[in-house]
Amino acid sequence: MKVTLDLDKLLDEGHIDQADYDRLNRLGARATSALAFNVLVGFGVIAVSGATLALLAGYVTAIVLGVLVAGAGLALLRSGRASWDVLAGICVLVGALLFGGGMVVAGDGRPGAFVLVAVLFGAAGLYVRNALLMVLAVLALSSAVGANTGYAHATYYLGIREPTLTIVLFFALAVAIQLIGRKLAAAWQRVLNAAAATALFLVNLAFWIGSLWGDRLGEDGLAISSGVFALLWALALLGGGLAAWALNRRWLFNLLAVFAGIHFYTQWFERLGATPATVLIAGLFALGFAVGLRMLNQALREPERSAS
Repeated sequence: MKVTLDLDKLLDEGHIDQADYDRLNRLGARATSALAFNVLVGFGVIAVSGATLALLAGYVTAIVLGVLVAGAGLALLRSGRASWDVLAGICVLVGALLFGGGMVVAGDGRPGAFVLVAVLFGAAGLYVRNALLMVLAVLALSSAVGANTGYAHATYYLGIREPTLTIVLFFALAVAIQLIGRKLAAAWQRVLNAAAATALFLVNLAFWIGSLWGDRLGEDGLAISSGVFALLWALALLGGGLAAWALNRRWLFNLLAVFAGIHFYTQWFERLGATPATVLIAGLFALGFAVGLRMLNQALREPERSAS
């Protein structure tokens, strides 16, 4: 457990004496030096890996480098020396990214390659308790069902080809993660919550795309209109917000509140257009929404450690 303390303030208020101040200050300086050394070496690992990949371009190089770098990180973790934890985490993350990229290229971007990468990222994220790897695992899984991004000049794209499938799959994943998390120690909650939040983020993105374009289940299957998506999304946001409030899940409440605002303004301008009157009224709603959200957050109790 890490605790942040203002030593000068504690000394001024008489909570610690000068001897305690000097001792804690020395310990803090030692930890800061160790962190700086770990980060510097970590940047060196990234630079060497990147240069090697550039010189020996190819997915085989990426896979081999990934295994070596991640293996070095795991070896540091197993050494039991806490001073190497930051460097170990960097090595595992960089190695996983190299290995995952190589596997996707080797698999020619097929869904099976993304599923394999998602499993590996998830396993590595749980082992080293890295929230970013858990987020990347969920995003890799979304690519297996057609989610993608793109860029053209000054333009970014987000694509979700199967909104209905994405909603069902990632909502089930978020629920499963939360149910599993209840049976695990509190130390796992941060990384599991990161994965669950990412899954729910994708659910809302799928609803957003569906509320604009609709969806068709298969080439000749059932067509679902954009209006149905818009209505179901509103009901899901309302039900999810009430559940988050009852369970005192601040992160979930705020995530759904943000998408509630996106949903409202998307439908508002999609159906009413952007005129001076609609923009003025929308701005007034935005001010009221911001004030209301702040009041609701203040009314929420402090989240439990397991939900932080």
